[in-house]
Amino acid sequence: MRKLLPLIGSHPGGRSALTCRYRCGDACFHEVPNTSGNPYIGDVIAGALSRRSVLRAGAVVSVAAAAGVTAVGRAPEAVAAEGQAGARGAGKGAGKAARGLRFSPVAPNTTDAVVVAEGHDQNVVIRWGDPILRGAPAFDPANQSAKAQAGQFGYNNDYMAVLDVPRERGRQLLVVNHEYTDEVLMFAGYDAANPTREQAEIAWAAHGLSVLVTEEDRRLGKLTAVPRHRLNRRITATTPFEVTGPAAGSKLLRTSADPTGKRILGTLNNCGGGITPWGTVLSGEENFNQYFANGGSVTDPATAARLKRYGIAGAATERKWERFDKRFDVAQEPNEPHRFGWVIEIDPYDPESTPRKLTALGRFKHEAAEPRLTADGRPVLYMGDDEKFDYFYKFVSSKRMMKGDSRAAREHNRTLLDEGTLYVAKFTGDSPAGEIDGSGKLPEDGEFDGSGEWIPLASGTTSYVEGMTAEEVYVFTRLAADKVGATKMDRPEDVEPSPRTGKVYVALTNNSDRGKAGKAPADEANPRNGNKHGQILELTERWGDPAARRFGWRLFLVCGDPADPSTYFGGFPKDQVSPISCPDNITFDAHGNLWISTDGNALGSHDGLFGVATAGSRRGEVKQFLTVPTGAETCGPIVQDRRVLVAVQHPGEVDGASVEKPASTWPDGPGKLTRPSVISVWRRDGGNIGV
Repeated sequence: MRKLLPLIGSHPGGRSALTCRYRCGDACFHEVPNTSGNPYIGDVIAGALSRRSVLRAGAVVSVAAAAGVTAVGRAPEAVAAEGQAGARGAGKGAGKAARGLRFSPVAPNTTDAVVVAEGHDQNVVIRWGDPILRGAPAFDPANQSAKAQAGQFGYNNDYMAVLDVPRERGRQLLVVNHEYTDEVLMFAGYDAANPTREQAEIAWAAHGLSVLVTEEDRRLGKLTAVPRHRLNRRITATTPFEVTGPAAGSKLLRTSADPTGKRILGTLNNCGGGITPWGTVLSGEENFNQYFANGGSVTDPATAARLKRYGIAGAATERKWERFDKRFDVAQEPNEPHRFGWVIEIDPYDPESTPRKLTALGRFKHEAAEPRLTADGRPVLYMGDDEKFDYFYKFVSSKRMMKGDSRAAREHNRTLLDEGTLYVAKFTGDSPAGEIDGSGKLPEDGEFDGSGEWIPLASGTTSYVEGMTAEEVYVFTRLAADKVGATKMDRPEDVEPSPRTGKVYVALTNNSDRGKAGKAPADEANPRNGNKHGQILELTERWGDPAARRFGWRLFLVCGDPADPSTYFGGFPKDQVSPISCPDNITFDAHGNLWISTDGNALGSHDGLFGVATAGSRRGEVKQFLTVPTGAETCGPIVQDRRVLVAVQHPGEVDGASVEKPASTWPDGPGKLTRPSVISVWRRDGGNIGV
């Protein structure tokens, strides 16, 4: 009998305690910020009757036996338990893999290296500290400085975007987020209780974004950085930003350093993002709360409640930046936290342009900002709030995009994300509550699915939330969503609309608190108690219209060990898929396949990148393409015809690790500092990926 793969770690998913300290300030070990009385999906559907026909139910039962082929080494009781999960996969599994996924999957492993599918090669495109601006020195770990770091590639690369470089054949513009810093892995002899000002300023410069030109090897898919190119740029925690949209100038954004509320220094904890149809890049500010100290000292009840809803309630911070800049001390600058948690927009083609913070998109822990266009040319953005039991949002612009690259078009398109309507999602399941028992067993209709609606929060200066002004809705978006009864979700992270079908895919990474005493029970969109592995939700807008107010949804993947009866892979035979845990960043290839990078694999293997077919007879077939080194996370995947790009974030981020005691020797081998890096992977024979 093949046993289930081992679960690892006491922290959420497979994260180390070190990751939780530096990435999100141990958010999962604090009180969940959302204490609203909003219903969970399980509450909403209590007493509801399934709307599936008797004929369909009978068909599901009749084909279950045909699909229940026992996997090698699997227990009969496990096969019986998954019953109807196999029903939808009847007849699947024969023939070739989906086009774009025709490679031999990588086996789960714990190798301290990037392990890629057979027949592929790889190279490091750029590392933390590599110079990208003119005048920046080569990286010297023993002689770091804020000035040097401001011209070098930043730390902990996350989301990536690729654009063409005009009139430069074979070159591409790479935009990379730098989410956070691991000071204990950056500085020899680091004293967490007494960091120096120099270390703090280096960390400020290591946050933000890098823009750099890359060049391809035309024979292969290898990619290399082009240092000191005219388009290369660094954006850091001290770069000036313009505030735009309906909350610009609000008294809630004003500080002693900026009495106008229209100019903010820096961006922090940049995670997911997106590319706009007009050629700019969006980036979401996520776990910004961890940088602000002394929230617990605030005595005004209303202010304290607002801070607490965003996870700001403690004393000193992990990095102690408040010692060197009062803007990180809430007791001195109570509005400074309100200036983070936005989606930012940059023009990667103009290194002199001022990046912007877009208040019309709301303020929360932004994990994604993926746009698509309506039939009449208005942009729509989908956004996740990466917190246990928080919400899923979208923004619909009131303006149409102007085509072309004229000055008039550029100026007009700069305003598209400043005017429109901000919505939050409310989900409803369609199965009786008694069929959702927390085990992950499929309901009688054979799917976890249902319908939903987009609830408007604000549009311009108009608020749709009782008791809140429009400015308050934009600055305290979580509180507004609480008031209108939005559905609590399990860490909605990256979001990606399919360029082929328009269906929207949402990565729900995990929630180990699901079903605990005093916490939300399982529901149809989050069907497992103690959910360590997460799921992928597939959302279809009514009539295929991105601006619609109604939608349908279903769970596409319920992740974990395929031998676990609580998992589901789009109906594909479970003995023929790669184990996958904790989906995070997602993207599409040219063939319509969804690619998923993981964060915190709870199955005992290192994190990796997986491809999965979303349509046809192979729908739900998950195949692992690569794994990353010890302690690392797979981030920002980009899948092109001839190469795959991955940001290898926080290698060596293992409990007890330090510069003196590294847990990983990647990427440069023993005796070298472990460095987050971007890699390129290509087929050794020069062919297209997966065909």
